[in-house]
Amino acid sequence: MDNRFCSIHGGASRSCVSSVPIFNHLEAEQLQDVMQVVKSVTYKRGEILFHAGDESDSLYIVNQGHVKIYRLSDLGREQLVRLLYPGDFTGELALFKATVLENFAEAVEDSQICVIKRDDLQQLLLKYPSISIKVLNEFANRLANSEKQTASFVSEKVETRIALFLQEQSKKQATKTIELPMSKKNLASYLGTTPETLSRRLSDFEASGAIKQNGQRNITIKDEAQLMQI
Repeated sequence: MDNRFCSIHGGASRSCVSSVPIFNHLEAEQLQDVMQVVKSVTYKRGEILFHAGDESDSLYIVNQGHVKIYRLSDLGREQLVRLLYPGDFTGELALFKATVLENFAEAVEDSQICVIKRDDLQQLLLKYPSISIKVLNEFANRLANSEKQTASFVSEKVETRIALFLQEQSKKQATKTIELPMSKKNLASYLGTTPETLSRRLSDFEASGAIKQNGQRNITIKDEAQLMQI
């Protein structure tokens, strides 16, 4: 057996179940049931959780670290689909049937992942319907975000997409000095542009006085009104 896999019956690993939104509403006895069928897996930065073309047979929940979900174009260009943070999950199609995955999942940093096999998960959903409601809520949120992103790609120019992303992160992090949640390469992919264009636009923003770049991952919004007018 891969030595990254371990059962999570110890108290130190309880957070692998109790901290994630689709399980954290359960009572202690119910959480114990979940812990019986969940495996904790550690992945080093750059390791692949699954490949496009693999059979979908498990749900993957991020406990620690970050994971990027992406697909490859016919020309081999990486297109970021979304980033997963602690509490987020992927592989949800395994809930319904065996299918072939269309995306890749890669650890952006050293990560701990909770893995639940389809058969075990289906039994949990039958036993605890409230988990199903949590999963459906997450599906609804993802659909809304996907539609919002698609609409933005169609109707907004690159400068606007970048500005809106910075504004959103400022609100989410409750600070004018934000830390980008991904590398600029991944951010460019997520926003539907190239790293070169992203760098040029950020430099333009800085020259206008709207932002100040502090290294590779930190940006201070100095004038939000100016930023949103660009």
